[in-house]
Amino acid sequence: MTCQVRQGNTCTCRPSNPLPLNIVKNDNFSLLLLYSSPFSSLLLFFVHFLTDMAIWFARSKNLVSSLRHNLNLSTILIKRDYSHRPVFYTTSQLSSTAYLSPFGSLRHESTAVETQADHLVQQIDEVDAQELDFPGGKVGYTSEMKFIPESSSRRIPCYRVLDEDGRIIPDSDFIPVSEKLAVRMYEQMATLQVMDHIFYEAQRQGRISFYLTSVGEEAINIASAAALSPDDVVLPQYREPGVLLWRGFTLEEFANQCFGNKADYGKGRQMPIHYGSNRLNYFTISSPIATQLPQAAGVGYSLKMDKKNACAVTFIGDGGTSEGDFHAGLNFAAVMEAPVVFICRNNGWAISTHISEQFRSDGIVVKGQAYGIRSIRVDGNDALAVYSTVRSAREMAVTEQRPVLIEMMTYRVGHHSTSDDSTKYRAADEIQYWKMSRNPVNRFRKWVEDNGWWSEEDESKLRSNARKQLLQAIQAAEKWEKQPLTELFNDVYDVKPKNLEEQELGLKELVKKQPQDYPPGFHV
Repeated sequence: MTCQVRQGNTCTCRPSNPLPLNIVKNDNFSLLLLYSSPFSSLLLFFVHFLTDMAIWFARSKNLVSSLRHNLNLSTILIKRDYSHRPVFYTTSQLSSTAYLSPFGSLRHESTAVETQADHLVQQIDEVDAQELDFPGGKVGYTSEMKFIPESSSRRIPCYRVLDEDGRIIPDSDFIPVSEKLAVRMYEQMATLQVMDHIFYEAQRQGRISFYLTSVGEEAINIASAAALSPDDVVLPQYREPGVLLWRGFTLEEFANQCFGNKADYGKGRQMPIHYGSNRLNYFTISSPIATQLPQAAGVGYSLKMDKKNACAVTFIGDGGTSEGDFHAGLNFAAVMEAPVVFICRNNGWAISTHISEQFRSDGIVVKGQAYGIRSIRVDGNDALAVYSTVRSAREMAVTEQRPVLIEMMTYRVGHHSTSDDSTKYRAADEIQYWKMSRNPVNRFRKWVEDNGWWSEEDESKLRSNARKQLLQAIQAAEKWEKQPLTELFNDVYDVKPKNLEEQELGLKELVKKQPQDYPPGFHV
């Protein structure tokens, strides 16, 4: 042997007169090309062979330790070496007839070496089957560098029961609904439609300052509410008045809040549609997006600590998932194993921002798995699918003490609010298509009618009565006095601080000085 070239710390010694190559196959080491050599050079060759193997497996500390221990070689390299190596071949590049025994022509010279190598292979196989123990938990490992794909090639399917014509899809898995429950669900969906229409018109007439409809999302509102227990605590966003309607909030109570009169539970401090009811376990709506999600995690954990047979249920839009509170809420609920049902209304738009500008993931449902939360995607325009899903999720949350995430696929037919004109950022034809062809109320009505539980006469009577009751509620709400100005400064401090008293006094003086700038009935 002569040393022809030395590169850095690596010796590339080879025989002066190279002999034919023998291919050595090993299941764990791929395929190495080795030189046949005289017996006198066996020891030196074997050291080089083991050194190459150690470098190849340098990323596995366990394997290097195994080589050191079994072969008593304290000089095995543990630093990765990128210098020239003999060519490696894959199985696909070599024919099966080229494979020889583990040590080829060296077998007749040293059977002890082959036995030792077989033992080494067996140990490495055992290590491959083991797990690595980290503070974050035990995980298996692989020698293949492979990144998790950004998304699956196939989207998560959407669970549904009714087709677009209101017929049950064959072999559907759903919870049966009685005639009484089905009729009530439809009545409430239709009433919500009427309520949205009349209050929207009242705002356009200047009778209330603001309004926001649930058009296109009536099934999510009513069917989810029907699946819950009255003891479940609801933390809404702002497009779920149907949940409150189902629980017994009267049309008069809705009107009082929108008009901010003396009968308003919020004492006129909130914008219209910011409803709330302690009696009905419905948290008061707040304008900041997604703040209710971490609150829901806390409510659910409280119910768990008190061993209540109830869960927290919170709603959010697709735009709200871009808020940090979405992460905080889901992660907290998952870690604390809080009974919370997270319902996301994926209606395609966060005001004027389309979902394509919100995230690159496959919607919302896949985000639940990242937090360790059981999740499902549902057709939010299918009342039967929504009811079955929410009822099942509620049962899981309460009995298994775990959070569940539901993505409701739907479409916001109405403008975001009375402050928005959605035709500026989406086509009118698109809105009309969803309003007429994909209407969740019409779809559920067809199913109820096909069962013989509803008629045209019932329809006419229901909508007429709902409209009459709403107009009466609005007229009564308008006659109520407004909250006195002093209520603006109450219910925050036990004893008002001096600066707040000064502000109150200044405002009262301003009202007396310029009464024409304030609405009729407004008093200090």
